[in-house]
Amino acid sequence: MMHDLGRIAEIERVTVPTPRVRMQALVAGPPAAPALVLIHGNVSCARFFQDLILRLAGEWRVWAPDLRGFGGSEALPVDATRGLRDFGDDLFEFLRVAEVTAPGQPLPILGWSMGGGVALQFAMDHPSMVSALVLESPMSPRGFGGTRDADGTPCWPDFAGSGGGTANPELVRRLAAADRSEESDLSPRRVMNTLYMKPGRRLPPEWEEELLSAMLSTVIGDGNYPGDSEPSPHWPYVAPGTRGVVNSISPRYCDLSAIAELRPGPDILWVRGADDQIVSDQSLSEIGHLAELGLIPGWPGAEVYPAQPMVTQTRAVLTECRKAGTRVEEVVLADCGHSPHLEHPEEFAAVVGRFLGGRT
Repeated sequence: MMHDLGRIAEIERVTVPTPRVRMQALVAGPPAAPALVLIHGNVSCARFFQDLILRLAGEWRVWAPDLRGFGGSEALPVDATRGLRDFGDDLFEFLRVAEVTAPGQPLPILGWSMGGGVALQFAMDHPSMVSALVLESPMSPRGFGGTRDADGTPCWPDFAGSGGGTANPELVRRLAAADRSEESDLSPRRVMNTLYMKPGRRLPPEWEEELLSAMLSTVIGDGNYPGDSEPSPHWPYVAPGTRGVVNSISPRYCDLSAIAELRPGPDILWVRGADDQIVSDQSLSEIGHLAELGLIPGWPGAEVYPAQPMVTQTRAVLTECRKAGTRVEEVVLADCGHSPHLEHPEEFAAVVGRFLGGRT
């Protein structure tokens, strides 16, 4: 059961101007409590974490910033050729300017979906600042789209089939139009109810409206969501551009597998839903699997362009982390899609609390 929406008033909304970008964040919990940072996913913002913030704020001082181009943060363009480093560098400056934790004091970071990728990038760039990672339904460490096996081998040399050109243009149009309807499978509301969560599960109406508004806060454009694209001679004839969010997670620029090279690495908790349709070995957001289903014409077949094995790739990288001595735990929640913190809020908060050694 989710907390009453009225309790959102207990969460403070702060604006933090940094040398890189002006960021907005949600904050709650005792000022003297240890810090915990939450990083949201794509086409969302920190408001998706409001219920989770309330559940964790008794033990932690919880900080949930909006990434650039989402929520209330400044919509500076994303340099996709840096992978997720624009977001990671923004986070570094946010933590420093807001004095989220004492200098030299590492803290745990929870990242959901693309936010899991940002958390991994941050941990690789600033290992002394991270004590633990909670990866909730994280994107594959090998990027999103365009790869064929556990090692992240590209299907094509230009990573065709990943990047900004693979975002559904009708969803992009409806986000830009602030569409709140349910008239199409590609209405943001329908996407939230059928992809963000397991189909058939809906949030209480007041929470649904709140989180739909959070989705519609996404800034649309070539520099933000989804980004630009380039033509390709390879099916599906579109390759990543150099700007924007979806390009930043393309394996052309984004490879997070070096997390396994940290000695020692931060403790890692991997939590996912058994019925996740976004981050999956059969993702309904990935070109290869959509083509297998007959939804994209011209598919060259599974031998040339199979579905990206996202969960298999994540498991392979985390297995290497474990071999290197990192504490790694995997928790799979039954009857759950892409958003455990929304679909099973009490169980998810309890799992996080146990792993981090706190009480919820």
